[in-house]
Amino acid sequence: MDYGISNKRALVLGASGGLGAACAAALVAEGVTVYGAARNTDKLEGFKTELGASGDRFIPVTLDLTDMAAVDAVAARLNAEGGIDILVNNTGGPAPGGAHGQSTEAWSKAFNLLALPVFRLTDLLLPHMIAQNWGRIISIGSSGIEAPIPNLALSNGARAAVAGWSKTLAGEVAKHGVTVNMILPGRIATDRVAQLDQNAASREALDVETVQARSRATIPAGRYGRPEEFGAVCAFLASTAASYVTGSMIRVDGGMIRSV
Repeated sequence: MDYGISNKRALVLGASGGLGAACAAALVAEGVTVYGAARNTDKLEGFKTELGASGDRFIPVTLDLTDMAAVDAVAARLNAEGGIDILVNNTGGPAPGGAHGQSTEAWSKAFNLLALPVFRLTDLLLPHMIAQNWGRIISIGSSGIEAPIPNLALSNGARAAVAGWSKTLAGEVAKHGVTVNMILPGRIATDRVAQLDQNAASREALDVETVQARSRATIPAGRYGRPEEFGAVCAFLASTAASYVTGSMIRVDGGMIRSV
């Protein structure tokens, strides 16, 4: 199926690995020129090499999302170079921990990591999308938005703020041909999930294989998802075929969240 986005331009945050890299790879495969942003330049260059011949369509961009001046500078550069058609908002996760007893500083840090740069970048890149009457804004969230994940209170709270913002923005820009959606991953086999499993194993004095088996038992599909399965959903939401899908949260979790 031709997704109709060949020669579009995308910015993918957190593109050096995990879900961001999966989205970047899926978009590059559709002929999109992808600006991949992350703090680690070496990892970005390594990912570009892994893409092989398609790597010509991947442009590494060094960016620390907690530096608002850097965020503004990257947006200004991309707008000057012709603007962005597809924005994939993907941020790192804060430290694990419960809700009770979290400091104001911890909540502020989580919001500044997960939400503020997403809001700022989107605002700066939206005018181009509105002017051309076409755009895609895709934010990667977490299943914790719908079913809060124990011991991830900071992530649950800050990502819920992004969900409310995303739904509100979708209603504002739909008339301009711009869609705004979220993808909620479940247990996708990334380094982040591996670290969470390791943390749980250490906290409960279990081996990590036991923790992983316990997690798989909660997933109807019986396994963790593959990053490329997640990336495929991202590419679809970026496509012309998804022009009437907006204001939605799509779960990619193997059926883990049981609500409808």
